[in-house]
This record gives sequence, C-alpha cells and structure tokens, in this order.
Amino acid sequence: MKPVKLVIFDVAGTIIEDHGEVLSCFGRALEMNGVHVDEGDLREWKGASKREVIRFFVERHLGSTEHSLETRIDRTFDDFRQLLKQQYGSAGVMPIKGAEATFRWLLDRNVCIATTTGFDREINDLVLRAVGWGHVFTNKVCSTDVALGRPAPYMIFRAMEAARITDVSEVVNIGDTPLDLRAGTNAGVGGVMGVLTGAHKEERLREEPHTHILRSVAELPAVLEALLAGHNTQQGDRHANRARSESA
Repeated sequence: MKPVKLVIFDVAGTIIEDHGEVLSCFGRALEMNGVHVDEGDLREWKGASKREVIRFFVERHLGSTEHSLETRIDRTFDDFRQLLKQQYGSAGVMPIKGAEATFRWLLDRNVCIATTTGFDREINDLVLRAVGWGHVFTNKVCSTDVALGRPAPYMIFRAMEAARITDVSEVVNIGDTPLDLRAGTNAGVGGVMGVLTGAHKEERLREEPHTHILRSVAELPAVLEALLAGHNTQQGDRHANRARSESA
C-alpha cells in the first residue's frame, strides 16, 4: 500500500460513541407512522443514508404506488430527525476514546482527514460541534450531498475531491458497519478498515471485503506505521534489485 494521504472516518460508532441512539430513533419514528420494523433488519442498514433507510421500510409497508408514499416518507424522516436531536441533546455526545489523538497523529504527518455519514447536514454538524470537531476535517460529507449514500462510493469520492487526492490507493476509509466496508471496496481505496466500536460484531464485519479490522480508531496510527514500514522496505528492495541489475 502507498503512503496514506487521506483518511475518511465514519461518524457514529467510529469516532462518536454509539449506544443505539440511531436504531432507537429509527424504530420509534417508523412506529409513529404505522410501520413496524425489527431491530435486526434496521441494524443491517446502519451507515446508510437515513432518508434512504426510511424510504425502503415505508415503501415496503405501503407499496411503491401508494399515493401518500412521499408524504409518509417526509413525515417519518422529520420525526426521526427530531427524535435524534432530542436524544443527542439529552444524552450528550461522547467521542470514541483515542479518536482525537488519532486525528492529531494524522494531521502532524500532513495526512488529510474527512468524515462521511448517513446523517443530514444539520444532524452531522450538531454532533461534531458537540465534541469540538467542527473545523477539524478537510471535508464533512453527508449522504444528502450525493446522489446515493453507502454502499455507493460517492461520499468517498467527494471527500477525495475536497482534499485534492486523485489516487484511491492513497486513501483509507474506516467505519463500523458492513456498508462502510462495501463503500470502501466499491471506491477501490487502498485501506478498507472496520472498527469494533459500533453495532456490528467482528464476525459480521469479516464477512465483507476489507483490509483490516481494528478494535477502534485508536489503533490506526500503529497500523499505518506498520504499512509505511512495509512500503519503505519494498521500495528499498526494489532499489537494491535495480542497482544489482544495472551493475551486472
């Protein structure tokens, strides 16, 4: 893997503690609008565009030709957003232990950092401001900024564009859900990394294509240092082989 120039972090469950707030608010908002969903079904949608999640379950309940479909989706999404703002406002927002130290380590080495999320802009800004990270990142990409959320790679490409990074092999995408791993794979980035601080267990994440599974983002600096050491060793071996060839 080439030296990393950009690391893209998911938000909830990756750099912000996730205590089930999002799944709870999804379930409550859907129930308020007459749609019952099992938590297990919702969990597989963790990391997706929140509006896309609501559209899927409301459409499954009503049918795609129901005349009131869009109205029900809009109302459910608004209820979800209000519930989530209340939840974060009352319970507070806590960073994942070691996340800020990881950001500093990357920035000290001139590595750009960005976020991607299934939240809309208002919720995402609320969460990041609450922990003092409003201006830490090169870009903060939301699902509402692109045509499709995860597993589409578009948010990753938007973050690359903002950082002026053109080579996907110089990018790491890191998140806590299967959809994060699929998005990284679809983007073809050099590092597709999962973390175990979210809603999914290790065995579920390992079912998806990935390069690394970490206990948390706190482990990222050590992993990147090891990758860089390996890259430098390979470069040295290539130079040595070339020198031997030229002198032969």
